[in-house]
Amino acid sequence: MYLKKYNLRNKVALVTGAGKGLGRACAIALAEAGSNLIIISRTKKDLDQVSKITKKYKVKCKSYICDINNYNQIKEIINQQSRIDILINNAGTNIPEYFEKVNRKNMEYLVKVNNVAAFNVAQLCTLKMLQTKNRKKIGGSIVNMSSQMGHVSGPKRSVYSMTKFGIEGLTKGMALDLAKYNIRVNTVCPTFVVTSMTKKFLKDRKFKKDMLSSIPLGRFAELPEISSAVVFLASDAASMITGTSLLVDGGWTAR
Repeated sequence: MYLKKYNLRNKVALVTGAGKGLGRACAIALAEAGSNLIIISRTKKDLDQVSKITKKYKVKCKSYICDINNYNQIKEIINQQSRIDILINNAGTNIPEYFEKVNRKNMEYLVKVNNVAAFNVAQLCTLKMLQTKNRKKIGGSIVNMSSQMGHVSGPKRSVYSMTKFGIEGLTKGMALDLAKYNIRVNTVCPTFVVTSMTKKFLKDRKFKKDMLSSIPLGRFAELPEISSAVVFLASDAASMITGTSLLVDGGWTAR
């Protein structure tokens, strides 16, 4: 009977960066759990593919081409929705550089995408959630996509870690402010997952070997292992969980 709490039927979930990788996997998993979708990405082809896949779950799926750095556009998209119950604040990026060689433009871009845009999306979605009169009764869930690098760091990860530690702090602050509305806010923190973004890093054999040696389970994460954690936090099965991190890191941070 408790498994029914994982059912997201009649919920509406907005997913950023939904065209590829983690965002794509999360959108499909949410649809499988019964949630209607609002998916956002910069590429129409990717959005169309996700929409096509989610059709078999008989859920509604709206797609929007948008760069989340465009505040006015993302605001317009969110404001025109009739309802949002779940936010998967996933869009983000990484540009690995040793600290002494960090390019200032790269640093500012990472902060803009991983922090400023994530904050804006979270605030806009929160305001939309609060327009639903019985929000406290039905609750809401925001999942900010973080990383194990939001808890530890590593070579060539100073800026990325800075942004993800920021996401962890933002999440805790949001959770405290939004608890009175029964809107829960958490992070999911993956270890290295094989996606289109990480494949280019894993071509470096030494890097790949070093990464695997840091994961006690001895392998990289699979996309469904991350998306299932996201669905859990989005669902009523996690109704008493807020202001914390779900580390899906194979034991990396236990060392």
